Amino acid sequence: MRLTAMTDYSMRLLMYLGGHPERLCTISEVARVHGISEPHLMKITHRLAQAGWVETTRGKNGGMRLARGPQEIPLGAVVRDMENDLAVVECLGGPTHCILAGQCGLTGIMQGALDKFMAHLDAYTLADILPARPPGQTSMQRMVTGCERSSEITVSSTSPSISEIT
Repeated sequence: MRLTAMTDYSMRLLMYLGGHPERLCTISEVARVHGISEPHLMKITHRLAQAGWVETTRGKNGGMRLARGPQEIPLGAVVRDMENDLAVVECLGGPTHCILAGQCGLTGIMQGALDKFMAHLDAYTLADILPARPPGQTSMQRMVTGCERSSEITVSSTSPSISEIT
């Protein structure tokens, strides 16, 4: 089973917003930091806002922030809201064309596995996956190393900066 990029990017976005609770964050800054296209991130932001995880403000000084505290955002609920299809096998997704329907024990086993997976995610919140802040620090500052090339991104409460390392 593999979650979609939309869910992955949703978690990244929520973590970023959770790391900057004192201000509105912009799509362009999050896109730049995580290497996500702005149009894709706009779609994700819209979906997270519809689900009530993010609140957005339009306009020149607009942006987005968490709609709730990180401890009030269960990871399992976010995954359920972002994934279009959690059916691990065809027979879990509704009407099926499987000739073994009703005669196969796989359906119950796979449903049980999915239930345990989601229950495990339900046991955690966004607060559990946010990096700890040193005392007195008002925003996240972290170093992210790129996978495809040697680059570092320093994220601070002002604006992200990218520097190439050779």
